[in-house]
Amino acid sequence: LNSWPDNASLDKARRLLWPVKQKYGKQISWADLLVFAGNCALESMGFKTFGFGFGREDIWEPEEMYWGPEDTWLGDERYSGDRELSGPLGAVQMGLIYVNPEGPNGQPDPLAAARDIRETFARMAMNDVETAALIAGGHTFGKTHGAGDADLVGPEPEGAPIEQQGLGWKSAYGTGVGKDAITSGLEVVWTPTPTKWDNSFLETLYGYEWELTKSPAGASQWTAKDGAGAGTIPDPFDSSAGRAPTMLTTDLSLRIDPAYEKITRRWLDHPEEFAEEFAKAWYKLLHRDMGPATRYLGPWVPEAQLWQDPVPAVDHQLIGDNEIAALKGKILNSGLSVSQLVSTAWASAATFRSTDMRGGANGARIRLEPQKGWEINNPAELSKVLQTLEQIQQDFNASQSGGTKVSLADLIVLAGTAAVEKAAKSAGHDVTVPFTPGRTDASQEQTDVESFAVLEPRADGFRNYLRAGEKLPAEALLVERAYMLNLTAPEMTVLVGGLRALNANFGQTAHGVFTDRPETLTNDFFVNLLDMGTVWKGSESAENVYEGRDRVTGDSKWTATAVDLVFGSNSQLRALAEVYATDDAKAKFVQDFVSTWVKVMNLDRFDVA
Repeated sequence: LNSWPDNASLDKARRLLWPVKQKYGKQISWADLLVFAGNCALESMGFKTFGFGFGREDIWEPEEMYWGPEDTWLGDERYSGDRELSGPLGAVQMGLIYVNPEGPNGQPDPLAAARDIRETFARMAMNDVETAALIAGGHTFGKTHGAGDADLVGPEPEGAPIEQQGLGWKSAYGTGVGKDAITSGLEVVWTPTPTKWDNSFLETLYGYEWELTKSPAGASQWTAKDGAGAGTIPDPFDSSAGRAPTMLTTDLSLRIDPAYEKITRRWLDHPEEFAEEFAKAWYKLLHRDMGPATRYLGPWVPEAQLWQDPVPAVDHQLIGDNEIAALKGKILNSGLSVSQLVSTAWASAATFRSTDMRGGANGARIRLEPQKGWEINNPAELSKVLQTLEQIQQDFNASQSGGTKVSLADLIVLAGTAAVEKAAKSAGHDVTVPFTPGRTDASQEQTDVESFAVLEPRADGFRNYLRAGEKLPAEALLVERAYMLNLTAPEMTVLVGGLRALNANFGQTAHGVFTDRPETLTNDFFVNLLDMGTVWKGSESAENVYEGRDRVTGDSKWTATAVDLVFGSNSQLRALAEVYATDDAKAKFVQDFVSTWVKVMNLDRFDVA
């Protein structure tokens, strides 16, 4: 990320912050400092921010993230058809954070750019009002840099010579800095007051007609037509000179796109509304990846917002050991199978994403829109399970005195816990799966349907699910899913093997269920996967399916997907599979599965150490 084209010159900004970081050391993370500096900058220019929360952590290696299929900067192979952007990507080109400010693929078409803007910001769960506020608010300040020929700019930090010590984009144009700086190649100063919060961006946007021009670096931008406003924009490097008003293609989108135009024209006459919307959108942008507000630190944290996926506070006495034991008995005698209970608990908890701390079992949002309608959750089957668990919950709560209650969120996880214990006992292992109550049930009103829609899995290798039309390899998506769940390779391995044994596949398919005793927590998946008496080949009748046949007789034994077979094909995963396939690994397998299962169930329990 430090070398993305869109991050040009941020290497210098980070160096400016180093004395602050050096002074305060571990008292503030780099992650907090970077965004807090931006917040302070807005306040120094007269803007009233909505709030701020500390609590971001630093990492020390790049994230294992899928950024797109391209292998060149600014490539756009992510599109197909009528400019359909492949999910789950948001940026329009490799190396850009949002959209191309010159327009789609550099074509200066404000209306087409508006389509890109809307799509990209929607994938960050930003609506039209928030999107317009962020663009107009952000461009109330500062300038872009495109003083000269972009070919004179040197390589990015990761490609720069070692003696530059992590600094990149060294320019040979003039002094290379100040009035000679080149970053994006665009040379735009939006307002006559670029270091002050006011309504001048919108006043300038609507105060002139615009014509397409070129920056000194050759980039497409817009200038006030027929010389209007000449000299009204101060030159930041020469107080005696003035400039003409200029805008980006994406700025004009706010005026030309009908929906954005309706929003921004109102703000032109109601600047107080604009300020409020920008403050809220800015706060959301800075805190989007931090999870619920309960994780925020510091004195400036406002009340929880809808986009933070709030859940109610616990307002009842939590169930204890006796109640837990009684509820387990009722669950296991309810007629629901081990696979139904395990699948439902997994579906509830495995929505968690470590990248933005969203999802998870707390809130029991699996019973709400949109999750209850997701294909992967098998809505008809899910409805039956939830109806049964809700009845158990209602009966239990009605029978209690002293304020003891169980939430459906807790009951769903407890049901999976009971099922795992039963499956382990069937395999000869008497284990107690740790369970910590304290989850609560969110309401539909506390759930932003559009925002939650982006959590819908396109694949879940743990359930052998792959959405129709998915182009990326299923085994690669399994690794991505494991990363989202904060799982190590051994944890991913034991979970796949265990969930296959528990018969928790999507649609109850037999792929990878390498056992004649399903719903029993055995290591059969690994034993039979590594059986050298089985030979595998692609199925002639089913896509993305493999058939395992007896090497001698040719009789069909098993079916599998690439997610299953990768544990025998990949050398690292095969080594892990071998650990669990040995004759003396049965107890270890159960112990490791239970430990990892509990980890996933508690991923969103930020209240539990």
